[in-house]
Amino acid sequence: MSITHRMPAATGYSVATILLAGGKGTRLADLTATEAKPAIHFAGRNRIVDFTMANCVRSGIGRMIVATQFAPATLHDHLPARWGAHFAPNGLSIVDGRGAYAGTADAVRRNWDAIEASGASHVLVLAADHVYEMDYRPMIEAHVASGAAVTLAADVVDQAQASGFGVMHADRQGRILSFLEKPEFPPSIPDEPGRALVSMGIYVFDKSWLADAMRDGTVTDFGHDLVPLAVDRAEAMSYRLPAGTGGRSYWRDVGTLQALRLAQLDFLRDPPARLPFPSAVGDWYLGNDSVAMPGATVHPHARLTRCIVAPGCHVSADLVAGEDPAEDARWFRQSGDTLLITPAMLRRRDALRPRPAHVLRGMRRHA
Repeated sequence: MSITHRMPAATGYSVATILLAGGKGTRLADLTATEAKPAIHFAGRNRIVDFTMANCVRSGIGRMIVATQFAPATLHDHLPARWGAHFAPNGLSIVDGRGAYAGTADAVRRNWDAIEASGASHVLVLAADHVYEMDYRPMIEAHVASGAAVTLAADVVDQAQASGFGVMHADRQGRILSFLEKPEFPPSIPDEPGRALVSMGIYVFDKSWLADAMRDGTVTDFGHDLVPLAVDRAEAMSYRLPAGTGGRSYWRDVGTLQALRLAQLDFLRDPPARLPFPSAVGDWYLGNDSVAMPGATVHPHARLTRCIVAPGCHVSADLVAGEDPAEDARWFRQSGDTLLITPAMLRRRDALRPRPAHVLRGMRRHA
């Protein structure tokens, strides 16, 4: 089976695409205890992975490898059912890599036979766990025109938030002059104080260069190994994310509960990007900056502020959350200003919380 995406004949190159969808997402805590981060719901029935899948369809990519790893069952069911019809027959190849991959580059290495068999001249590597809108074709064309070994998609974030990313400095032509993977003290863009240029986890590689670089079995990660190698050789380029639907670029790594909630709120009034599968706001927005995931029910008299309500929750009318930090800390998980409420947390609260006197009287009457 070919996994090559053929560009128009006049361009003279082809691209093999691999989507890395194995992330555990440990900072999302209970939400990813048994579910891969890309499979987490976002703004209704969307899942985080759907943004990248929609971008692939938008970019005309008809064949792709999907490399899963942690808790892959949902993705193995969801991707063919939701997206299979948008790809060529048998064009969506999903590979279960549970326990196999030691890093991002290692995931590509272990799927190299399929990439090599494609005959592609370039390799597009995508991350499955970000919220953004992008057509990959202009980036691929810019990469081919530059003659670089690798091109990284890049966006600008607040410098204070940049320590969770690969941070780069590029010249006016886009050539990357320095690169630091998740630095404790990230540098700012020289002419933009307080802002940093970071990697989006999207790469276009020259396939021959990538094959040579990965022959050393110790190379396991793009950010720690391959990108620094290309930067040292002056062979790495950056490509800034262009404006999307809202007239501005939008990319979010929803790796924390706080980021997951705030990104969903971004889509309420002035959507910064297209939701792959739009749903009625009332299906997931609870008011007071709180969101509910599919499968959760919330009584209209409950008072929730800055909360995420996980699937399976049944929130009763008497629940007040997000108003008393000490009380919240007894029962729920907090990330920044965000509270996570799960079924297990509600059960524990019901079992241990002192019951009001009128409830106890009622229980004695019915005993």
